[in-house]
Amino acid sequence: MDNRPVGTRQARDLLRVAFGPSAIALAVIAAVVLVQLVIANSDMTGAFGAIASMWLGVHGVPVSIGGAELGVMPLLPLLLMVWGTARTTAAATKAGTSWFVIRWIVASALGGPLLLAAIALAVIHDASSVLTQLQTPSATHAFGCVLAVHLVGALLGVGPRVTPRLLRLPYVPGWLPEAFRAALVGVFALFGLSGVIAAGSMIVHWGTMDTLFGITDSAFGQLSLTLLSMLYAPNVIVGTAAVAVGSSAHVGLATFSSFTVLGGDVPALPILAAVPSPPLGPIWVALLIAAAAAAVAVGQQCARRAEPLPEAAGKLVAAAAIAAAAMALLGHAGGGRLGNFGDVGVDQGTFGPAVFLWFVAVGGLTVVMSGGLRRRPKTRPVPAEAPRPGPEPEPEADAETAPVPSLEETEPDPEPEPDVVVEADPEPYEPDLEPELEAEVVPAPRAEPERVPARPLRPTHRDVFDIDDDPEAHYFADDDHSAGEEHTSDEPRRSSD
Repeated sequence: MDNRPVGTRQARDLLRVAFGPSAIALAVIAAVVLVQLVIANSDMTGAFGAIASMWLGVHGVPVSIGGAELGVMPLLPLLLMVWGTARTTAAATKAGTSWFVIRWIVASALGGPLLLAAIALAVIHDASSVLTQLQTPSATHAFGCVLAVHLVGALLGVGPRVTPRLLRLPYVPGWLPEAFRAALVGVFALFGLSGVIAAGSMIVHWGTMDTLFGITDSAFGQLSLTLLSMLYAPNVIVGTAAVAVGSSAHVGLATFSSFTVLGGDVPALPILAAVPSPPLGPIWVALLIAAAAAAVAVGQQCARRAEPLPEAAGKLVAAAAIAAAAMALLGHAGGGRLGNFGDVGVDQGTFGPAVFLWFVAVGGLTVVMSGGLRRRPKTRPVPAEAPRPGPEPEPEADAETAPVPSLEETEPDPEPEPDVVVEADPEPYEPDLEPELEAEVVPAPRAEPERVPARPLRPTHRDVFDIDDDPEAHYFADDDHSAGEEHTSDEPRRSSD
């Protein structure tokens, strides 16, 4: 577990992105140059100029020595530089990295090599004052080549990390990653099959290759030719791919295509023994098979998920366009001026369009045959939802026609609560808890009290009016009071109010 602060880790990652691949390439180039100078028993006068020139040559910058321009730089170191930049940028871009940090990572991947390019140009310019044969390359061309190489590597490294975020954008189609994968598969298929054909051609022309190795008797010279052939092997494979798709490759005046071969002077490099010699013969059939097989691979990748016709066509066209652009870029990087031999490379006017047509035509047929198309589901207009029918209100029945409910169905209606009149200053409500207490308390059974014969000290109403007597004896007439007679009866009489 890394316990360093976040700022320290990010600074170290940015330094690795900026100078990691370039520093490794510079160390390897310095080792090769020093070994060459030591073996040749030469002094170290132009060592720094040679190292700087070769570092720029790794990025495709032409090198001029004694008025002869070496513009055809080997593709293998350039591809390794792209791969190194992509790997370091991908390692520095973690999951969930913000766009601000991603911009800094890309800027570091470009800024460090540009700084080294400026230093290399200054070293070459200083060394040209001692070595008059060494010429300073164009600064604009040098900066442009270095920027292009590391920009491609940075995009390849950061692109897969930010793809999920890009797919969330409304204007980015969802099949775009599949198109990139299909284009990558198509490029690798075309490149690999072309390499197999080039290797087969070298075996066929083994005698020519042995003659080219015999131009030097020293083991170190033959080792140098072997390493140089390995570095230029991708250039030959790209030329073979151009011939396979129907375009042409040329080395000076010598031109090679699928149907015609025009002879000319070829440099004495063992890898160039793979170029066909006239007449071409039936080898062109194998070339067309390689192009068709690569197109079938693109179509199979596009048909992995069935899409409607517009989406499937867009995916296939995008994959073919990306693959064609990649192959055209490789053809441009692998060509250039080769001293007195003239221009070396592929026909840029037909190479890219030929790759695009092959991948679209054969790839589209493969998509149709592989079941990569499906019908778009028909969308029917959904009618507006009507309000859901609720329980219908029961009609009010008249008193005469309404059915009389049974005793089981009827329930006693609750008594209507009296209207509460809220006064201006209502008194606080004091609940009467007495009924609740009476309801809760269950009286215990009590015994029958004994009858007491004694009369109470105070006469009661029962004593005054004895219900056991005759009730008529307690009535009296009004005439008795009106006559003024004294009431002599001992019985109590009712007082008049």
